[in-house]
Amino acid sequence: MAVSPVVAVEIGTSKVVALVGDVREDGHIVIVGIGEQPSSGIRKGEVTDVNHAEACVRAALGAAEETGQVTIHQVYLALSGGHIEATANRGSIPVHSANRVVTEDDVAEVTELARAVNLPAERKILHSIGQIFHVDGERVGNPLGFEGAQLALDMLILHAKNTHVRTFVRLLRNIQQDVADVAFSGLCSALAVVTPEQKEGGVLVIDLGGGTTTYVAYAAGTLAAAGALGLGGDHVTNDIAQAFNIPRSQAERLKKEAGSAMTDDAARTTRVSLPPELGYPGRTVSMTALHTVIHLRLGELLNLVLRDIDRHGIRHQISAGVILTGGGARMKGIRTLAERTFGVPCALGIPIGFTGQSQSYENPEFSTAAGLLRYAARNAASQRRASPLKGLTDMLKSAVGRKS
Repeated sequence: MAVSPVVAVEIGTSKVVALVGDVREDGHIVIVGIGEQPSSGIRKGEVTDVNHAEACVRAALGAAEETGQVTIHQVYLALSGGHIEATANRGSIPVHSANRVVTEDDVAEVTELARAVNLPAERKILHSIGQIFHVDGERVGNPLGFEGAQLALDMLILHAKNTHVRTFVRLLRNIQQDVADVAFSGLCSALAVVTPEQKEGGVLVIDLGGGTTTYVAYAAGTLAAAGALGLGGDHVTNDIAQAFNIPRSQAERLKKEAGSAMTDDAARTTRVSLPPELGYPGRTVSMTALHTVIHLRLGELLNLVLRDIDRHGIRHQISAGVILTGGGARMKGIRTLAERTFGVPCALGIPIGFTGQSQSYENPEFSTAAGLLRYAARNAASQRRASPLKGLTDMLKSAVGRKS
């Protein structure tokens, strides 16, 4: 028996994806509807043309309604873009009980204090994610029952530009859709492709999109770092177009059909013939030169992620390796480049733990939308619980942020 159908929408630079999921009482998700539409009016995770963007979202939702045999009125929205940032905050309180044993009231108080980060008015909190409790400076998992004088909690706050959030919400309302919640796309991708064992071992998830790249890192089961970059596959396409003086449409095809993130000595003498197009003359392109252009841009992107991981001091804790997902994860050689950049094994991330009549969602391009379904299902389950503290404890275990 399904608890309720939920709908996830990802409005990306390359495409709009809508998934309809039936959530079973045990939490399992069956994907029953899928809609996909090439994007227009979206760039780097931001709306550039409202009318075009609305038309794309409407088409994707229409396809999801048709395949899922449902009428959609409410959706969950995945948000991306370089404007999304992460801020660490610590709340600390004295333990109040006479015997200095941490109680539920202490946990609730320190959680609210850690969540109360001071941000500029133009920023909106997306997630407040509990990381590590400390009792008298010692790290603990669940502090209840520990004796000490001081209780602290580290919280990771993910926040976005308020105007960007409102623009996307307004876009959906313009086509008669209510937005139940907004979630960070990088967190959603991780929810789709990461196992509990990988979280414990320490894992970095990088979603390589068309206009943006998002990432989250887990260390010892806790979400330790997250971020978004305004760089993606479109920048690789632009580099190819400029390097070889070819139209962007031709550069995109060249990237997909012959591209590689690693140079290959065996291809040193190979050239690709390009026919005349859109007023550009026909020409040939050196395969080595093409791969070098791609290698340099993607190497720069991965090193930007590495720099942030190093800033958090957690590179040595990424023992379970790197998971690449999103459309850019299909690029030939990208896993080898990631392994050399981060010094750990790298795998392709596809949604796991879902079922459905169609398996077309089982590819990296659907990770964000699939993970958003899981996010929605968990949030709905937490709201049905009678105990707020139990919801908090489950949140800390799963590192799914509660709204502030």
